[in-house]
Amino acid sequence: MRAITNTAPGRLELRELPLPTPGRGQARIRTRAAAVCATDLKMIAGWQRTGFPAIPGHEWCGTVDSLGPGADPALLGRLCVGENILPGGGEVGFEHPGGYGEYFVTQAANLYPLPDGFAPAQAALIEPLAVCVRGLSRLRPEPACRALVFGDGPLGLMMLMLLRARGAEQTALAGKQPFRLALAAELGADPALEADNLPGSLAGQFPCIVEASGSPEALEWAFRLAPRMGRILVLGDYDQARAGFAWNDLLHREIELIGSNASAGAWPEAVRLAVSGGLPLARLVTRRFPPEQFAEAVELAARGKNQCVKVIIDWDA
Repeated sequence: MRAITNTAPGRLELRELPLPTPGRGQARIRTRAAAVCATDLKMIAGWQRTGFPAIPGHEWCGTVDSLGPGADPALLGRLCVGENILPGGGEVGFEHPGGYGEYFVTQAANLYPLPDGFAPAQAALIEPLAVCVRGLSRLRPEPACRALVFGDGPLGLMMLMLLRARGAEQTALAGKQPFRLALAAELGADPALEADNLPGSLAGQFPCIVEASGSPEALEWAFRLAPRMGRILVLGDYDQARAGFAWNDLLHREIELIGSNASAGAWPEAVRLAVSGGLPLARLVTRRFPPEQFAEAVELAARGKNQCVKVIIDWDA
């Protein structure tokens, strides 16, 4: 099998590797599509969580190619996605090989079959969609809420889709990339705002605020704009940044500051939403590359934020 392998900080190589064998309760997946995520870029650059060599790809879709003892035989040949956390520890695409490989193994019980013919490139977005579904369940927006989303990346745009699908009265989005802001407007952002030039008149207008950009400055804006008894969902990744607000401001305005991490418990609903066709996930897939063009795919994802939203490595190409 071929695998796009992270061999050193900042280095990827397309290698020939042995085909993995599924163990008890496991399934071998033939990868159909893998999305390039911002977390992949951090992993590829080098971090403490994983060493080298490693095979990224936690946003994936594939076909069950082989099953180990004890796995449900009905899964064989099915198109699927799946939760990445494995019983022995670690996650597919991080500590364990993921969708940057032509094949990988995962826990069969973690899989969610998809309808025949469902687009693999869209299915690869179900993992970040599940992150958003979990976040929305923690935010608890009223059906006709007024919401403001910070972030024009995949998570921010998916939160915009979800809030609109739930019947939000108004969902505004603030971002920095003209290409993505134009897409947000097409997806129904009302309005799509330049994050570096927000009007003060927004203060108190949005009882529900989602911070999905990972920008500490955006989080400070969210806190500043939240009305009394407003709710702020913190969904981004802020690295080592620390908060600097006055705790009495949080107290006196009775603001709810809500964190949401990863996707536990949200996969069934995320799969249902994706399969229903009610969310325009295909609009987020900007470019697809065959595995041989992995360097171009990763470069576009890293440098081309004003040219793309999601880049897909297409193993069917």
